[in-house]
Amino acid sequence: MLAARASTAKRLARSFATVVDSKASGIKVAAIDNGQPTTAVTFLVKAGSRYEPGPGVAHALKNFAFKSTANRSTLGTVRESDLYGGVLSTSLSREYLAFTSEFLRGDESFFTSMLTSVLTTPKFLPHEYTEYVLPVVHDEAAVASRSPGTIAVEAAHALAFRTGLGASLFAGPHTPVSLESVKSFAKEAFTSGNVAVVGTGIDSTRLAELVDKALADAALPTSSPITAAPSKYFGGSTRIDSHEGPQTIFIGFGTTTPSPVFPVLCAHIAPTQSLKWPSAPRPSAAVTSVHLPYSDALLTGVLVQGADARSVTEAAKAVVEKLKKPLNPDELKTAVARAKFAVAAATEGRDGLVEAIGGKIFSNANASIESTLAALDKVDGTAISKAVSELAAATPTYVVVGDVKTLPYADEIGL
Repeated sequence: MLAARASTAKRLARSFATVVDSKASGIKVAAIDNGQPTTAVTFLVKAGSRYEPGPGVAHALKNFAFKSTANRSTLGTVRESDLYGGVLSTSLSREYLAFTSEFLRGDESFFTSMLTSVLTTPKFLPHEYTEYVLPVVHDEAAVASRSPGTIAVEAAHALAFRTGLGASLFAGPHTPVSLESVKSFAKEAFTSGNVAVVGTGIDSTRLAELVDKALADAALPTSSPITAAPSKYFGGSTRIDSHEGPQTIFIGFGTTTPSPVFPVLCAHIAPTQSLKWPSAPRPSAAVTSVHLPYSDALLTGVLVQGADARSVTEAAKAVVEKLKKPLNPDELKTAVARAKFAVAAATEGRDGLVEAIGGKIFSNANASIESTLAALDKVDGTAISKAVSELAAATPTYVVVGDVKTLPYADEIGL
């Protein structure tokens, strides 16, 4: 038991991300090295959909990753990466565009240089935009349009924040995106003030040296960080008719003053199962927590999905009833423990680490897991009651996707 606790303490202690400024470029670099045999480097750019000049521009820019640069062609990038056994990927959130390479330890010089060239010398060739970028953009948007869960979360953001964070992650079928708008957005976003580098399996000082070396020949332009209008929460309700996938209801609330109370409350309303294979029959409707923190706002709630409107309605009513009911001490203790586990478990993977660390680099906040866990420990019954009262006074964000004739309205489930 003592050995297990010591091991846990050691892992937590190693979960600090050392943040340094690269000497020549001034770009913030954070890295964690736990001795794993592989390394990953992510260039995080403030080029999420909240910053885009028009609908779908960030989505198109994301799919321009690893195309032709001044250093190598698209084919050359893929082949050279294959020779090293590396994996290249991109991801887009409402705040950040991430370019990631994963590879064997020792190959960090090559892949850091490759990632740097994506930002410093992209060619944005017209034929690549037409033949490679746009088809993927359309396919990803089409897949998203057939997922009720994705539709609900996208609609929830539009209701909750309208503009900025309300912008969709996906290009719309009726809003064409021009190559010139993509190039203009890249020129604005790909500057030193908008870029941070996150690494795992590598020392932060070593990573900062590699970044400076890669930027020595082709430096990023220097400018002030890109900005967006401060977020404001509105809320509202919408109903979207759909004949694909499960019947879906999103029940959520937003705020522009994020607090550790909300992940605890979310863990209480929609807890994960303690047993992977429970002996009791599974409910006919699934209730999944949705907790999406941003730099200046938060959207939190639950996604209720099931095969029929009746089961989804009953589950949604239960969620609202549970939200309004005060927590007893045991329920609070359990909810805090679940929230802490969710945070710790998320950082076990590279994606979770980048998400946890990335947002804190730009704000110069404490980039440690322990600080987050300590904040959750301070949540008490008074804080929960105050948060619930504030949520009850605000306009909820309510989205229905499916058979709109039979799925309930917000007041019919107690909102």
